Amino acid sequence: MPLITENKRSLFDYEILARYHAGIVLLGFEAKAVFYKKAALAGSFVIVRGGEAFWINATIAPYQPKNTPKGYEKTRPRKLLLSKREIAELAGKTAQKGLTLIPISLYNEGRKIKLEFGLARSKKKFEKREDIKEREFAREKGRALRGED
Repeated sequence: MPLITENKRSLFDYEILARYHAGIVLLGFEAKAVFYKKAALAGSFVIVRGGEAFWINATIAPYQPKNTPKGYEKTRPRKLLLSKREIAELAGKTAQKGLTLIPISLYNEGRKIKLEFGLARSKKKFEKREDIKEREFAREKGRALRGED
C-alpha cells in the first residue's frame, strides 16, 4: 500500500473513531496527477447525500495544465465507491452531533487509487495540548536513554 499523500493535521485536530477505505471515481488525467503526487487533502471532507458518498473540496492539480480540458475544476466533488451497507452506516453515524468524516490518506493498491477516511470527533484545545506534552515527553525520554543532552 504505497502512500501517495497524507493529511497530517487530521490526526492532530481530530480523534479518529473508525477508519474506512473507499475507491474514488476520477477522470484519467486526475488519476495520473494523483500518481505524481499532485493531490492535497487539507481542508477536504466526506459527505453522504442521496445514498452516495462524495469527497468534497479536495484539490487535484492538473498533471499537464496545457492538456487539461477547459473548465476543469480542481476542487470538484468526487464520488466515493462504497457498498450500500457502508453508506447507510456512515449516514447514520454522521447524523450524530459532533461527528464528521475526514480524509486521512490517499494511497494506491496496484493501479487503483483509494482514500482512507475516518469517522472523527474534533479535539478540544486541552486535548491537543496533552498530545503535544506526551510527544515531547517521549522525545525527551528517548534522548535520555540514548545519553544525549
